[in-house]
Amino acid sequence: MSSSSEFPLSEAPQSARKGLLPIAMVLFSFTFFTGTMFAGGKLGMAFNFVDMLWVAAIGNSLLALYAAALAFIASRSGLNTVLMGRFCFGEAGSRLSDFLLGFAELGWYAWGTATVAIVLVRLLGLAEGVSMPLMVLFGLGFSMTAIIGFKGLDVLSRVSVPLMFVLLLVSMYIATRDAGGLAGLAAVLPHETMTFSAAVTMVFGTFASGATQATNWTRLARSGRVAVIASVVAFLLGNGLMVVAGAWCAMVYQQADIVEVMMLQGLSFAAVVMLCLNLWTIQGPTIYNVSAAACHLLRSERRRSATLAAAGVGIVLAIGGMYEMLIPFLVLLGSIIPPVGGVIMADFWYRHRGRFPALGTASLPRYNLTGLVAYAVGAALACASPWIAPLVGIGASALCYIVLVELGARCRAPGQAGTEP
Repeated sequence: MSSSSEFPLSEAPQSARKGLLPIAMVLFSFTFFTGTMFAGGKLGMAFNFVDMLWVAAIGNSLLALYAAALAFIASRSGLNTVLMGRFCFGEAGSRLSDFLLGFAELGWYAWGTATVAIVLVRLLGLAEGVSMPLMVLFGLGFSMTAIIGFKGLDVLSRVSVPLMFVLLLVSMYIATRDAGGLAGLAAVLPHETMTFSAAVTMVFGTFASGATQATNWTRLARSGRVAVIASVVAFLLGNGLMVVAGAWCAMVYQQADIVEVMMLQGLSFAAVVMLCLNLWTIQGPTIYNVSAAACHLLRSERRRSATLAAAGVGIVLAIGGMYEMLIPFLVLLGSIIPPVGGVIMADFWYRHRGRFPALGTASLPRYNLTGLVAYAVGAALACASPWIAPLVGIGASALCYIVLVELGARCRAPGQAGTEP
């Protein structure tokens, strides 16, 4: 599949649309992420069994609704998030979303590349000096799947997702047995503390950037119904299973690291296999997202070249210590990424009344200050909020955008009523 067939700078035509199974499988592979299990492990250390399930259910339901809302827009328009950004941020202003989403996914790629190398060194008892060559090897290897495009991601996910699903169920069964059954699990008391809002923010924020960028695949959905169902299933069930599995096992062994948990369960070889397959399934879509943002940023169709260049930067960040920066990175993403989706949703439904004009025919300003200001307000309020930061960012940015559009329409002279804000 050529890079041009991925439509990095144009609407995805109906001839390229796909059914529920391929879209759902790629999204499932996207949500089956070790980092989510680490976050789940933190929940397991801070909540009892029932409260943990409530936090996971609420956080993942909110995340799934957010992903589904953007997925419907993507399917109807055929556009991914960075292309939608042209309408609400302007031709040049849309580079804001390019940079933010590219930065988010590049950080995840660097963390994943560093993680698989560091954990393999520990599990196999290798010399510390092997970590850097492994980061280079895996960083380049992960990018090969993304270079192949959607077909490569689809094939890989069909193998890795069922295998990992079975492995997680086995691990949860062993943990339940070691805890003395469900009654024993329910009796476990938390050893750490975390507020409810902080916990929901962590569950939502862990994959907020992924939900915002999932439009790279949901725009290829055959219908809005397919896009919404695939998104809800993947983000509610897929991401939910990862959170719950991490928390479930952490409660029993008082260990948030799922790989360490599997070693305690006698599943060391399985842990290595799971880690490699898990990181491979997420790293492909992640670097694919980076390349899509880079293509739009540079207005280039050369997605394969962008993928290799992004992988190179990711390797440098991995070597530079990204592994140690996961928690502050997640906190930052939970505040600065969701407002992008809030502005896009307000722009699509309120200003464009549910249908974007064709990209080639739309007259767009270089900078849409309405969208840029709304994003800034949403991000600032999310960063400062003690409540669920992603929801604050989405709601504040969308509301601010609508208010600014209305103010602009009222201040505009009657003869200019049809111009872009």
